[in-house]
Amino acid sequence: MKKVDKQFALTSFALNNRTSVMFLAFLIAVMGVITYIALPKDSYPEIKQPTIYVGTSYPGNSPLDMENLVTRPIEKELNTISEVDKIRSTSVQDYSTIIIEFDPKTDVGDALTKVKDAVDRAKPELPQDLPADPNVFELNFSEFPIMNINLSGNYSKSQLKRFAEYLEEEIEKVTEISKVDIRGIDEKEVKIKVNPWELEARKLNFSDLENAIKAENITLSGGNLLNDGVRRNIRVVGEFTDARELEDIIVKHEKGDVVYLRDVATVEFDYKDPQSYARLGRQPVVMLDVVKRSGENLLNATEKVNAIIERAKKNGVSV
Repeated sequence: MKKVDKQFALTSFALNNRTSVMFLAFLIAVMGVITYIALPKDSYPEIKQPTIYVGTSYPGNSPLDMENLVTRPIEKELNTISEVDKIRSTSVQDYSTIIIEFDPKTDVGDALTKVKDAVDRAKPELPQDLPADPNVFELNFSEFPIMNINLSGNYSKSQLKRFAEYLEEEIEKVTEISKVDIRGIDEKEVKIKVNPWELEARKLNFSDLENAIKAENITLSGGNLLNDGVRRNIRVVGEFTDARELEDIIVKHEKGDVVYLRDVATVEFDYKDPQSYARLGRQPVVMLDVVKRSGENLLNATEKVNAIIERAKKNGVSV
């Protein structure tokens, strides 16, 4: 036996219990691998950055007027907030955008409250005929789309819309996906084109037409009915299901003379006037913005969405 003058207790314990130490090392390695596999992976990590957005709409004004009438009065009040790090503003035709970046240590909720208070203080200096109050909200980067899917091909808008709605429904079934937004499809609307000469000849105005349409396009509750011990709800359904039904609305009834809407106007069911256009190779495009659920694995979400897209391609969808 050799006399030991000095030793390190942890090293001596490891040498005397080699089996336990090897098992513990193996267990740590396995747990590390499992944790790495389960760790969420993201190209753009979610960062709680105190950034607030202020948007103001004022139709009919040039960029210069938007800056002088809207942007500057709001910026003047925002500059009084001590935690503000940077303010960026953009004034374009009919719209003003202000992005306020706060010190990283600032709580997002406090930043949002202070910006709303500053906007409220600026309201007396803003134009009194604004169509709506300035829109103030937090810029949440986790709600930015992780994937943009373009649908194109030699199809009509209605066909592309059906393809987009099919993909929207399938992708939203994925647990890692929060929502899917469809862009590039204009909403439809009923257009009533009034003949002003016919209107004047029958001594009518636009309010008469508006009130007549509102009075006919309505669903009312008729209360409850007790029948054989079962209480049933009664509804009087009067909403239009076809645009052509509007033509039969009576807008005036006087001395036996009846004036229908078709006598003074034509009714059409068509798309709204387009606000923007999207094209790919001179073909119409419909875009789907895929938004990931907060905290979910980006790679898993992308793989599942790509699998859905491949199945859609086999069914004839051009993606």
